[in-house]
Amino acid sequence: MARFLQLSARLGQNILRTQGAGGNTSIKHGGVMCVKASGTWLAHALERQIMVPVAVAPLVEALRNGDPRAEKATDFIVEDLNESRLRPSIETSFHAVLPQPVVAHFHCVNSIALAVLERREALIAERMARGAPGLSWRLVPYRRPGTPLAREIDKVAAEKPDVLILCNHGIIIVGETVDEVAARIETVTTALGLPRRRVGPADLPWLEAATAETGYRVAADAETHATALCPVGMKIALAGSLYPDHVIFLGTSIGVLRDGQSIAELLDDFSERRLPAPKMLIASGRGVLVARELTPGGEAMARCLAEVVTRIPADEAICYLDAAQEHELTHWEAEQYRQALDRRAAAQ
Repeated sequence: MARFLQLSARLGQNILRTQGAGGNTSIKHGGVMCVKASGTWLAHALERQIMVPVAVAPLVEALRNGDPRAEKATDFIVEDLNESRLRPSIETSFHAVLPQPVVAHFHCVNSIALAVLERREALIAERMARGAPGLSWRLVPYRRPGTPLAREIDKVAAEKPDVLILCNHGIIIVGETVDEVAARIETVTTALGLPRRRVGPADLPWLEAATAETGYRVAADAETHATALCPVGMKIALAGSLYPDHVIFLGTSIGVLRDGQSIAELLDDFSERRLPAPKMLIASGRGVLVARELTPGGEAMARCLAEVVTRIPADEAICYLDAAQEHELTHWEAEQYRQALDRRAAAQ
């Protein structure tokens, strides 16, 4: 268990692989699976109790029978072992259907940058054949995280692929042991690596002046500004939503602060269009601003966006989430619970 928690923490502490409360890991033994709790951070695996024990067989049966209890998986918690008193990850059901003992799911920015492309299957196949020829893999169509995604994964679980690439979402790497999964993570993330477009520095004095006496502040992470400093990346970011956690933590709209426009004027425009105030603003060639109340989890997602859009090849067609897919993410109780935990943690 110690090595499993160490692997979980390493994944969570690398922002190019996991951002905020995203990603989850699990380990199975004796019919019980320890899986990351909803709303917790893998980065905290060594310092906090973030795992929840769940009975595997009844959860898998519930998923396959269309039992709605499989969505939250709370009815399958082994209560006398549940030290955290939290509820399991919203993605627990797909961990349960995978037969391998160790499962690592994370939001690697390189895998996302490939998994949002129309030509993703061909491009991933080329990279996996060259960089990870000994590993089997499957491409899983986009489905909402939770039971819809778990049912899609269940269709290929019996084939026991080593790697699953989730369209517009992330990656799953599995194995028989923690060490095997750790080695595969390094192999696969290297194989899927993409170059990041270089950008100049943000205009911090301008950004600070623009946010004076407003509900916004300069993005804390210097790398987050790349979204506004890379013309190709900015165009990609503004064209639509790429993956679930962006929608969940940053919403479906990014504000664009144009030359000579104040933040108040931008917000008036959003209000006139009956749109909620954006959590993230872009000033082209200047940098990124975020809402003052944005949580650390939201800040991590803003950084993730920069890392993804500066890696997406400029000449490739992109598959964005559609309006219906965005709506099911923003009106989903499991994610409202996760965001509530994120806000609570930020207030502590």
